[in-house]
Amino acid sequence: MDKNQKHRKITFYKNYFQDFFNKQNKKVKAKIVWTFDLVEDLHRVPETYLKHIENTDGLYEIRVQLGSDIFRIFCFFDQGQLVVLANGFQKKTQKTPKKEIEMALKIKEEYESEK
Repeated sequence: MDKNQKHRKITFYKNYFQDFFNKQNKKVKAKIVWTFDLVEDLHRVPETYLKHIENTDGLYEIRVQLGSDIFRIFCFFDQGQLVVLANGFQKKTQKTPKKEIEMALKIKEEYESEK
């Protein structure tokens, strides 16, 4: 297998993710980009970085940690390959806020209805 061949391709849907990304500082942005590379490159991505969200229909979170700051970026697959990024947020509590998950699911629905 070609070392440069990626297992997944991350794509962005509208500006949901970019709006979140643009608000972050340089270090956080770099860590997010590093994590995206990992998600694209690894055949099996450890749950540390990519995890299915329980009780959702195909919603995942890309998990980014920088020091004590934790960020989550919601995503979902399209045709098994594409990781389409929805909203992101900084995690301040143990549990992922329901409103963030609901927003991500809404974005996913919007995406699927436009296809």
